[in-house]
Amino acid sequence: MRAFLFPGQGSQSVGMGAALADASQAARDTFGEVDEALGQNLFKLMREGPEDDLKLTENAQPAIMAHALAVFRALTREGGVSLEKVAHFVAGHSLGEYSALCAAGSFDLPTTAKLLKLRGQAMQAAVPVGVGAMAALLGADLQLAEKIAAAAAQGEICTVANDNDPSQVVISGHKGAIERAIEMAREMGAKRAVPLPVSAPFHCPLMQPAADAMAEALGKTVIEPPHVPLYANVTATAVADPTEIERLLVEQVTGMVRWRESIANLSSAGVAEFVEVGGKVLGPMVKRIAPDANPVSIVTMADIEVLAKEI
Repeated sequence: MRAFLFPGQGSQSVGMGAALADASQAARDTFGEVDEALGQNLFKLMREGPEDDLKLTENAQPAIMAHALAVFRALTREGGVSLEKVAHFVAGHSLGEYSALCAAGSFDLPTTAKLLKLRGQAMQAAVPVGVGAMAALLGADLQLAEKIAAAAAQGEICTVANDNDPSQVVISGHKGAIERAIEMAREMGAKRAVPLPVSAPFHCPLMQPAADAMAEALGKTVIEPPHVPLYANVTATAVADPTEIERLLVEQVTGMVRWRESIANLSSAGVAEFVEVGGKVLGPMVKRIAPDANPVSIVTMADIEVLAKEI
């Protein structure tokens, strides 16, 4: 069995998609469609930067999705690969859920781009710059991360945002609480704690205004049943009902990304092949969670051509 995976924020870089667009008409069409939907030359920003503008949440989120879908469409339209025939599930890390749902036919591309632009803007606006922060706890599992977060909170918000794999958990909340957690982490048993260069504290209760904005937007959006089920971030289980998908996408804004459990549950369900579409971040996590799994990443036209022959 096989699952297609789609990366989240942090996998953006200046130059992303440029070589693929040179090699693939499907990729060029994808970037053009996203630009048209947003009324913005996002692909120029992806190609040329500046990096600080690309890192802005409202740009990074649709850019990462556009890149993943450009790779996906090059695979399906030019590689002749059908998602329904080769994959049993899709999953995405945070914003990657939108990419996964677009690939699976729940959203069209313009709708996905607009939703992610709004999501990025709403997440940025939810908390004033400097009020929130995030940190990665390395050499810490979920149980230890929850203990560190609880000890550091001291009346402020400090919660687990991403349970990524057995050795990396991300915490999110008020800046002071995250700074306390970083100081406490080693003495409480983590190898180290690294502050993350993010502009807002994602996946914690401080994001509630953004969740409200997404609830309103998604309530006006037609969500089609996906061609293959989605393993949802907040439940780490398969979902295919559009009403349930809508609810989980809203919950996901403030909820924990249960990535470790999602991959472990996919593995338990019989998935051995994992294809990361448009990034090289999730594959190593998969290997740490399910050592017997076979993850591959497709980013370049060469990657796509090899997979299309093998799949």
